[in-house]
Amino acid sequence: MATRRSVRILRPVLYATGAGLVGGGVLYTAYRPRDIPGSEAAAVPPPTYGEGGIFRPPKFPVVKSREEQIADLKRSSGTPVENVEKVKNNFGNWFGNSTASAKVTGEEEPYDLLIIGGGATGSGIALDAATRGLRVALVERDDFSSGTSSKSTKLVHGGVRYLEKAFWNLDYNQYKLVVEALRERRYFLDTAPHLSSWLPIMIPIDKWWKAPYFWAGTKMYDFLAGSENIESSYFLTKSKALDAFPMLKKTGLVGALVYYDGAHNDSRMNVSLAMTAALYGATVVNHLEVTALEKDASGRLNGARAKDCITELNGKRAEEFTIKAKGIINATGPFTDSIRKLDDPNVEEIVAPSSGVHVILPGYYSPANMGLIDPSTSDGRVIFFLPWQGNTIAGTTDTPTSISRNPVASEDEIEWILKEIRRYLQPEINVRRGDVLAAWSGIRPLVRDPKAKKTEGLVRNHLVTASPSGLITCSGGKWTTYRQMAEETIDEAIKEFNLQPKSLTNAPRVSGTAVDDEAPLDGTCQTHRVRLIGAHGFSKTLFINLIQHYGVETEVAKYLTAAYGDRAWTVAALSAPTDQRFPVRGKRLSTLYPFIDGEVRYCVKYEYAQTATDVIARRMRLAFLNAQAALEALPTVIDLMGDELHWDAKRKDREWKDTLEYLGSMGLPKGKLTLTRKDVESGRVGKYADEEYQLYARHDKPDETPALDSEYSQGHNPVIGKESAANK
Repeated sequence: MATRRSVRILRPVLYATGAGLVGGGVLYTAYRPRDIPGSEAAAVPPPTYGEGGIFRPPKFPVVKSREEQIADLKRSSGTPVENVEKVKNNFGNWFGNSTASAKVTGEEEPYDLLIIGGGATGSGIALDAATRGLRVALVERDDFSSGTSSKSTKLVHGGVRYLEKAFWNLDYNQYKLVVEALRERRYFLDTAPHLSSWLPIMIPIDKWWKAPYFWAGTKMYDFLAGSENIESSYFLTKSKALDAFPMLKKTGLVGALVYYDGAHNDSRMNVSLAMTAALYGATVVNHLEVTALEKDASGRLNGARAKDCITELNGKRAEEFTIKAKGIINATGPFTDSIRKLDDPNVEEIVAPSSGVHVILPGYYSPANMGLIDPSTSDGRVIFFLPWQGNTIAGTTDTPTSISRNPVASEDEIEWILKEIRRYLQPEINVRRGDVLAAWSGIRPLVRDPKAKKTEGLVRNHLVTASPSGLITCSGGKWTTYRQMAEETIDEAIKEFNLQPKSLTNAPRVSGTAVDDEAPLDGTCQTHRVRLIGAHGFSKTLFINLIQHYGVETEVAKYLTAAYGDRAWTVAALSAPTDQRFPVRGKRLSTLYPFIDGEVRYCVKYEYAQTATDVIARRMRLAFLNAQAALEALPTVIDLMGDELHWDAKRKDREWKDTLEYLGSMGLPKGKLTLTRKDVESGRVGKYADEEYQLYARHDKPDETPALDSEYSQGHNPVIGKESAANK
């Protein structure tokens, strides 16, 4: 009897205890402390004042000059080169205050690998190879991230739409792509916390039955991320959704799901990859075009012919020279087949180019810290609507296209995006064509496996292949998985060319201090732990130190630390005094955006910027944010670069024409493409012909003479009369 009574008493207690433990576990999992990338203290503390009150700025290592890098390329084939003058950094170099000078030599020093293409994939491959102790060179015909890598949706994501396709189509490859991307997403945010961050993205729900569907999908997304996840997805009621995203259309809205992904500054990330590879010893040169591939007697590739495009921009004839390497890697994105045909003119093409158009709208179209995804547009495609660099980015389309260097977004695609935006914003918000500040088309290089049957479709992830002559091609993929693509490519190259990775015993201290990177560079792939240039001294509060020492504006300081990390110290030091009480340094290139003169000098000195487009499009993002503001800033940018690179009047004219043509591909109105420098400096950028006003102007056309002004004679003050005491 007593036993039965004890059981009756203990059973509810055990049930309650079990339920409490399960509930506590669920709560802990949902609300446990998170290690959010970028929130921790900087690995390297900000500089301080030393003895005698002397401020000691960081002493960052510098890369070789572009001329030195080209000299190294030439020496690979035994081509004699002249001495290259030592390049000294204004702040000194951690390793002896200068880069090593080139020597006259006729001795051949072939590279282990020559990488063609300086986008995300090529730059990632160069960093992987350099940190494995391989001797590597990278050449790019245009500029780092000049193509697809600068024209992405700016997301670092696993791909919720890929997860949905994997579930409904029972597609294991799609599932594997999501899992891989979610893992790489965390590595991405850890190695470049200044250039990337977490972003909540809202999925509006217009029917109650969709709530459990999207809830299950976002929870599965969280689950697949595992320990690499940061914040858990959650549900918002209608009122909470409208509070978080006030621009949403109220009609039909029943709630929203919010999940987390990453966002980044794509072209600055690309440039940072290339510059970090250069610091680790890679020879990295932009604006150098490969014109032919060379083979040995057995038909194996052993080098390439190249020419310097900058020499041609200066009005001189560019001499071709040979670069020798044991292996060649093709990482040219949409132009993959053009390099493959240099190896074998009869090879079958594998790239199926697809155009992805994005538009930039003013920042008031979206909250500063919440994005939105429309998973069911009018034609079934997915569209993102995200805050980026103070503006709003919307896209993308997905249509077949032809390959060109600077594709132009068509009016049809722009109008389709605007039409979709109108569907989920409040009706009183007038989404106008004139609100489009910039628009561009990026070519996504979807690929077919050359070894697969012709009836099989496109490969959704990346593809690494090797030709009979030894050309390794890495194609396809997405920004988020660039590191994994690079790792697999170098693994393949090591096997294909019998290379010998080795430990880096004298690795550079990228931080500029005695703090070493935590990655053990032992010859294996460590790029998931190698922090990029600018990351070591970055913290969320670094901008305060920058303001306190250099007296730059708060908005400018926040931007500089987010774009350059700890290298913002150097950028601020290169900025000119304003001759004002505050800000003390940093002259804005555009009153609308926080870009300043010091950036131009820094990018020329330390990031191989060679043209005005390199600066306004890919080092700072003005051309992507506002094409007309970029045009207004162009005279100043050309003058600053001309001072650094010693341009003559003819080269400056060439830069004006080339940059204007580029801005045409970024949505600059056609009527502005014929403007001269004098026109721009006299303020003609903001003036439109009548037929252009509704298309490109951001505001309604005002009356020529406001009525209130016309009621009084010129010079008459309607508030104070002639007999007023104030006039006596």
